[in-house]
Amino acid sequence: MKVTVYAGSAPGNRPVFAHEARRFARELVEAGCEIVYGGGAVGLMGAVADAALQAGGRVTGVMPRSLVHAEIAHPGLTELHVVDSMHERKQLMADLGDGFVALPGGVGTVEEIVEVWAWLVLGHHSKPVTLLDIEGYWDRLSGMARRMAVSGFLTPEELGGFVSVTDARHFLETCASWTPPPPRWSAAPGDAAPAHLS
Repeated sequence: MKVTVYAGSAPGNRPVFAHEARRFARELVEAGCEIVYGGGAVGLMGAVADAALQAGGRVTGVMPRSLVHAEIAHPGLTELHVVDSMHERKQLMADLGDGFVALPGGVGTVEEIVEVWAWLVLGHHSKPVTLLDIEGYWDRLSGMARRMAVSGFLTPEELGGFVSVTDARHFLETCASWTPPPPRWSAAPGDAAPAHLS
């Protein structure tokens, strides 16, 4: 299984973030998974790549040319795809992965995981979309998703397609039992409409 990992290009201000990122990556490799990520050598991105490589795993990076120096492309990856734009980066990372997980990060990490969730809701893919819960980091985002459902902007099945996991084992169990929500465009009359995603 190839796991697309979204993570911050900064390390955060607490050691637990990098510690848990490294542990998650090692456990994925030990379970036979490959890592797909943004290609950086710094922050939590770098922690994930370093831990996976040290555990003997395969790690594929995807980075736009404009960020090769800014995010410091990792020099030791199994493979690095250098693309022309952020749009190409996100599409290729989505295409390469069999499932998605967001580790703590900033606005870019949020944007990436929410976009693949939106693609799931619209039926553009049927892959698991998850958040690695490190000491409640994603609680507010999960709460916002529940608010969307309570307010009628998401179906219960769509809400269920945005899953918090506690560790690599939980992530893999989630993937093994995964059932994607029905695509939004096949919803019955009266259900939430695609326009509500904006």
